[in-house]
Amino acid sequence: MAEDRNRELLFAEKLEEIRKLAREQGQCVSTDQVEECFAPLGLHEDQMAMVYDYLKKHNVGIGEPADPTDYLEEEELNYLEMYLQDLAALPEYTEAQKEAYTLSAMAGDLNAQKTLMEIYLPAVVEIAKLYAGQGVVIEDLIGEGNVAVAMGVSMLGAMEHAGEAQGMLGKMVMDAMEDLIAETADLKQKDNKLADKINRVSEKADELAKELGRKVTVEELVAEGQISKKAALDAIRISGNKIDNLTAEGEM
Repeated sequence: MAEDRNRELLFAEKLEEIRKLAREQGQCVSTDQVEECFAPLGLHEDQMAMVYDYLKKHNVGIGEPADPTDYLEEEELNYLEMYLQDLAALPEYTEAQKEAYTLSAMAGDLNAQKTLMEIYLPAVVEIAKLYAGQGVVIEDLIGEGNVAVAMGVSMLGAMEHAGEAQGMLGKMVMDAMEDLIAETADLKQKDNKLADKINRVSEKADELAKELGRKVTVEELVAEGQISKKAALDAIRISGNKIDNLTAEGEM
């Protein structure tokens, strides 16, 4: 049992490892890199096929970079186009200027921090593209990334060298987007569970109401033995008392 658990943890670690490598390479990995990564697990052919399917679903190209915009809806593409037009109006800076602003930002210069944030806005867009199609619209990804940059430029004083700033800010942006995707997935899962609970109670209420020829009460539904009182009351509360054939006590 413990061995199976350890194997599951190692598999999850390898998935994260290959996804991290893909992000570093422009959302792309080679077949050899995938095979080498999962070699310690000795996976069968069908299991490796599941790995490749997982990577595909997470927008990872095998052998050549995936086009992130392929995963965007029309509304997202329109937003992205307009947003990029706005960014195009911002000034361009040389590498020397970027380093100067970074050093000033590290020294606590608020104006330099603001300018540095603007400098990194296009980079946030490119990172957001890598996370497209994973349950969060690109506008929200960009927004979360921009917040991370705004926080990051105020924390550069902890850096020893200006050259470390880009890596630090990039990691903060990626972490923020990954956290948002995870939180969204968690909320979606909870919403699905609530919907399933409401649907189950509603179906049982419909069945009993059909037999009785009228709406049924919670007590009558519970008496059937397939739904607990808590589940029935929770469903009524969560749905805003909109389960057609079910009423709480005292409403008949």
